[in-house]
Amino acid sequence: MPSDRPLAVLDTNTVLDWLLFRDPGAQALAEALASGALDWVACPAMRTELAQVLSRPALARWRPDAGQLLAAFDRHALLHADPPRLPAPALQPSDPDDQVFVDLALACGARWLLSKDRALLKLAGHARLRGLAILRPADWPGTA
Repeated sequence: MPSDRPLAVLDTNTVLDWLLFRDPGAQALAEALASGALDWVACPAMRTELAQVLSRPALARWRPDAGQLLAAFDRHALLHADPPRLPAPALQPSDPDDQVFVDLALACGARWLLSKDRALLKLAGHARLRGLAILRPADWPGTA
């Protein structure tokens, strides 16, 4: 069901900052999502990546409850189909694993792609020409 709310795509680390680490830099984002002022769009490939990341030994010290975190993903994300892979994407990050975030943001008309990933942040200038702001969550201006 379409909504008038602005759309954002969150990369995996932003989701972890919000749901697992409770990073203060993601607080405004968390509040906007909880209040319904913002819609988070995601796709099955993003959920799969989150599940894979949650099983990595690097996160073991935080003892993530993968079931709980994936349930939060399912509860909060507006799930769209995986975006088609284009032979020559309009915006191509240096890390091919990041392409899905860019492609979905552009395909859905998202206003923001929130990430701390350098490969994605390097695309900010070119993305802005296509109506997409790529920002760190702490720099996100809110829905205004």
